[in-house]
Amino acid sequence: MNHTTPTPELADKPSHPLVAALTAVRKSRQMTQADLASQAGLSRMTVQRLESNGLDPRLSTLQEMARVLGQELVVIPAQLHEAHEQWLQERTAV
Repeated sequence: MNHTTPTPELADKPSHPLVAALTAVRKSRQMTQADLASQAGLSRMTVQRLESNGLDPRLSTLQEMARVLGQELVVIPAQLHEAHEQWLQERTAV
């Protein structure tokens, strides 16, 4: 998979929310970056650079990482974001 070239500006930006979420899932499953990379068809360096905000993620890369982690990327309309977050909190509090 191709990736955009890292830029110095990315180092100053906060981590992409999807990458942060996928990283949290990877760590909770005690999966290494190398394990994720191998199963997703990426290099370990690509996963490391994505997680450290060194690359701007491509949708196809995020989708493949999510697939390997048993996750699905979902688009939520902005006006429903707060209600969706509340719904998720209610379901995970059980």
